[in-house]
Amino acid sequence: MSIAAEHQTPPVLVETRDSICTITLNRPAALNSLTAAMHGLLLPALERAAADPGTRAVVLTGAGRGFCAGQDLNDPAMSGAGGPPDVGGVVERLYRPLAIRVRTMPVPVIASVNGVAAGAGANLALCCDLVVAARSASFIQAFSRIGLIPDCGGTWLLPRLVGRARAIGLAMTGDKLPASEAAAIGLIWKCVDDEALADETRALAHRVASLPTRALVQTRLALDAALGLEFASALDEEARLQGALGMAEDFAEGVAAFREKRSPHFSDR
Repeated sequence: MSIAAEHQTPPVLVETRDSICTITLNRPAALNSLTAAMHGLLLPALERAAADPGTRAVVLTGAGRGFCAGQDLNDPAMSGAGGPPDVGGVVERLYRPLAIRVRTMPVPVIASVNGVAAGAGANLALCCDLVVAARSASFIQAFSRIGLIPDCGGTWLLPRLVGRARAIGLAMTGDKLPASEAAAIGLIWKCVDDEALADETRALAHRVASLPTRALVQTRLALDAALGLEFASALDEEARLQGALGMAEDFAEGVAAFREKRSPHFSDR
């Protein structure tokens, strides 16, 4: 794609079909590296999906041969006014709200990683609830190569997903981690053959969209919260959440469907 053609194409594409919102990072010539302009479209797209009662799952993916190469270092947001750029300001202004939005979506979020996911792009994928990656994809914590630390939630996510030793190794070396190894060490949910990625993602999205959305989201919140709780406190939180979910229509529908030996139809969100 030529530079002129890229400027004519929206850098973030959004399509909603069958209760699934697919958001595609669309700067393939730049491996979908993020700019302030992309953030200005990506966050509102997530906000609209969060507010849409008809949306029951979100898929985040990339166009072309990459998922997201992280921050575009040539973006004006990274230029300093006669001095070094305010990287902390960029992280606070752009990446913090993006990471929080993904982690607090009222529906499950699936990352469909079609190619390289590097830097903030890798951690944006890891913010999602489920990560499915093509076998040719890879994950790179590229920050140490330019004298930075993992951002977009990387410092919180990595040790929780793979443990301290692997987290430090990935962050300090910046080594490329193939998708198959990422799945083997528990960094991501699943690695599939490249030609199967679209079908696998679609099937998974339809599956989670058919499940009780509120319970899935509360599962995310409960698991995240339990990481900082003592065992007894985690049990208290389980009881509190089960009490609320037990009063919801989806629980009644699930029990009725089980007793009547039919497929349930969940509607809560």
